[in-house]
Amino acid sequence: MTKQELSQLYYLNREIEQLKNRITELECVATSTSSRITGMPHALGISDKVGKYAAEIADLKELLDLNLKKCFYELNRLNRYIESIDNSEMRMILSLRYINGLSWEQVAASISPYATEDSIRMRHNRYLREH
Repeated sequence: MTKQELSQLYYLNREIEQLKNRITELECVATSTSSRITGMPHALGISDKVGKYAAEIADLKELLDLNLKKCFYELNRLNRYIESIDNSEMRMILSLRYINGLSWEQVAASISPYATEDSIRMRHNRYLREH
């Protein structure tokens, strides 16, 4: 498996966060009760701001649901791959890095107080090259 394949869960999680933020932003705009002062006369009644953004919010929620399903699939795929590795230290490294999303420094600290981020990353790279 390549680094790019291993990193898919990380990027899916970032994409999910961006979608959640965009949905929240649109929902806030759609339900905002503050009025704009433009100096122009306006008609009486309530404008339908929610309707204006409803389609985009619905589309984003569908996309979010799809990405959550992809994320679950990717997590299962990664877990199956990692569990198939004989070396327990490498399983820990890959799990901490790609499932937990830790930095190399955090992975090294979790593995051993004497490990450095460079040594852990080099072991990781060597393993991926050989397998």
